[in-house]
Amino acid sequence: MTRRIAVFGATGSIGINTLDVIGQLGGSSAFEITALTGHANVEKLARQAIDHRAAMAVTADESRYGDLKDALAGTGITAAAGASGLDEAASMQNDIVMAAIVGTAGLAPTLKAAAAGADIALANKECLVSAGPLFMDAVQRGGGTLIPVDSEHSAIFQVFEEHQRRALDRVIITASGGPFRTKTLEEMRHVDAATARAHPNWSMGLKISIDSASMFNKALEMIEAQHLFRLTPDQVEVVVHPQSIIHSMVGYADGSILAQLGAPDMRTAIGYALAYPERRPLAVERLDFAKLARLDFEAPDETRFPALKLARRAMERGGLQGAVLNGAKEVALEAFIEGRCGFLEMADITEAVMDALDDLKTATSIDDIYAADGEARRRAAELVNA
Repeated sequence: MTRRIAVFGATGSIGINTLDVIGQLGGSSAFEITALTGHANVEKLARQAIDHRAAMAVTADESRYGDLKDALAGTGITAAAGASGLDEAASMQNDIVMAAIVGTAGLAPTLKAAAAGADIALANKECLVSAGPLFMDAVQRGGGTLIPVDSEHSAIFQVFEEHQRRALDRVIITASGGPFRTKTLEEMRHVDAATARAHPNWSMGLKISIDSASMFNKALEMIEAQHLFRLTPDQVEVVVHPQSIIHSMVGYADGSILAQLGAPDMRTAIGYALAYPERRPLAVERLDFAKLARLDFEAPDETRFPALKLARRAMERGGLQGAVLNGAKEVALEAFIEGRCGFLEMADITEAVMDALDDLKTATSIDDIYAADGEARRRAAELVNA
């Protein structure tokens, strides 16, 4: 049976790997691509749409609409742009949507797709970090299934026994530790963006690589896990595992720990999401346990990586603290990339904004999320420029 799929964020790393996995899982005989969306790289987007026979291609950058339309002339593929184009793609009769638009820009179309009843393969962190209750409610009302694509949450999803929820003890999210795992606090004060982007295990974009180096990515994953699996803050743990072989674990009341293992390759989680509830063959590296010399674990140092304590604070406070944390962090991250704040200052700025906005209540609409995000960004910018 052919499934109708839309890929939001097709030109990014998740999107590119999604199209690769679609090919491995049968291509056009298994999937009908309703829409591909991207941002400014319309040349790549158009080529993807043509190669994969998409019905529609959408650029989020309205100024590139003409270029996209010209690139698709004569192909029969519909071109669209901006928020209205994303809304149209999200409102189509999709069986599954790969939600891989980066940042808060992915929130509105993913919420729309969830409300329309599509299964959501979720690779956008902001949907749960900034709008967890709102998003989970949209998924429930729409009737689709939410399948995480982050390797950590996919791992938890794969070994989480819902029928054993009463016996759940904790989930343990693994972290590689990034490039600064063994750096001293003083050394970390002086690192630059070029150094911070060099991840030891994964090939990722600039911002997500720096998030990994600061462990802000793990902070966001903690908040995601809380909403996705309906956990209390004290049920979410992080452990540093440099080899990135165990992607995460679930602990139960009888002392059992269930873990999902695999080579570091995002296509495994993508393939699981697209084929769910089946497991289909994928051309990814197989683990050779005889060659695995060791698997190491260590407790994270929240003095050197304070993002983790900020995540726990946001989880405990609730309300709009997740949106505030994310918005402030984004501004601090841009400032670090531009050399306007230090590596460790990113957490200081984020913490100050979270404390200043800790009285924001639970969101009742997406506008509340945008308002909290905007205010957090404004205050973070003031601190950067002070």
